[in-house]
Amino acid sequence: MKHTQLKPFPKDFFWGGSTSAYQIEGAWNEDGKGPSVIDMGNHVEGVTDFKVTSDHYHMYKEDVALMAEMGFKAYRFSIAWTRIYPQGAGEVNPKGLAFYDSLIDELIKYGIEPIVTMYHFDLPYALEEKGGWSNRATIDAFEQYAKTLYENYGDRVKYWLTINEQNMLILHPGSLGTLDTTLVDPQKTLYQQNHHMLVAQAKAMVLCHEMLPEAKIGPVPNIGVIYPASSKPEDTLAADNYAAIRNWLYLDMAVYGRYNHIAWSYLEEKGYTPIIEDGDMDILAQGNPDFIAFNYYTSQTVGESLNDGNDFSHTGDQHEIVGEPGAYRGSVNPNLQKTQFGWEIDPVGFRSTLRQIYSRYHLPLIVTENGLGAFDKLEEGDVVNDPYRIEFFNKHIEQIQLAITDGVDVFGFCPWSAIDLVSTHQGSSKRYGFIYVDREEFDIKELRRIRKQSFHWYQKLIETNGEIR
Repeated sequence: MKHTQLKPFPKDFFWGGSTSAYQIEGAWNEDGKGPSVIDMGNHVEGVTDFKVTSDHYHMYKEDVALMAEMGFKAYRFSIAWTRIYPQGAGEVNPKGLAFYDSLIDELIKYGIEPIVTMYHFDLPYALEEKGGWSNRATIDAFEQYAKTLYENYGDRVKYWLTINEQNMLILHPGSLGTLDTTLVDPQKTLYQQNHHMLVAQAKAMVLCHEMLPEAKIGPVPNIGVIYPASSKPEDTLAADNYAAIRNWLYLDMAVYGRYNHIAWSYLEEKGYTPIIEDGDMDILAQGNPDFIAFNYYTSQTVGESLNDGNDFSHTGDQHEIVGEPGAYRGSVNPNLQKTQFGWEIDPVGFRSTLRQIYSRYHLPLIVTENGLGAFDKLEEGDVVNDPYRIEFFNKHIEQIQLAITDGVDVFGFCPWSAIDLVSTHQGSSKRYGFIYVDREEFDIKELRRIRKQSFHWYQKLIETNGEIR
């Protein structure tokens, strides 16, 4: 649909940025923090680890001041579970609580709305040693962790996110280096873990509404429109299959408290159905999120599964493979350009994704990740020119405004990332931020913060509420 006039962004639109604890904080074993599965996982060779990252733990005041200078209205970050509960449960860590107290206060001082993710891939290793999400005790540990966060920060934090990209944890567990390679039936195990996470999420949402009636909470999966590889009817069916398994399983459960019927038929066909204990479905039905947060980087394309051993295709990320024999065949979209890292760039797919989510659920939406990873270069005079990132964001923000004009309720855009951090697979060389962090893979240097070209562009965009791009 082409519009003759676009609706403006809402006056109170949350322009901001996003990060995650394990990718930005560093200080991985300081002040009582316990190890997470990320700290103990199988690390990618040839790139830096997550021990120092951008050292936000010690430099957060400088970072928040730069976010304020950009004009951030909101900052979406995650809390490291192991800073609060070093063992995942049991004794709380006062120094961990104090750090996030100070960070939240610093944000509020500048008028920046804190949007808190409770869990961003970094499960406490002590819980993993007891079975992780396969152990139902982890549900109780997550509920207690959520309760502690609400008690300590609920007076200032009004927006909460539950589990970051749960669908990626299930579909691509190997990409994080945390998958137990000794599992006899990994898919069956993963979908049991998935069920436990869904129950934990629902419990956290119920508890939030009970303890913080003025607060809002929602899930935060990675959602992207799925295209059929051709107009062949079988390819369209395959796209429906993949959309149900990748997208709607997670949001149908979060919003409606029930398994998507296509996804469930897939689980039955494959023998992956989880054990559902008495009371689970009642809990899931009570979740009732106030909004949907989601991360969008690209669309995906699939075709009919031929069951010929060639149903798998890379997404552009060597650690993430798409394809499921009997359900869908991974493909590529010849109509799209790609990033330096092989990810397809699809701004129009962003609009389609916004429309699809809103049409299905009619809940307010906030985009909590969207961005371009690139090999940014620091030039003489502390100059970082990244016009490619500005172009990427311009095209995607245009599609948000088009979606708003379509009638979609979008209340925020917090792209990845506010500041350079350590990418999960490509280390510190793959940069996403508006702020350059001067370090190399194995040379920490002084971690100086340097404003990129995109910093000044985003500053002007926020100042004009999206009018000047």
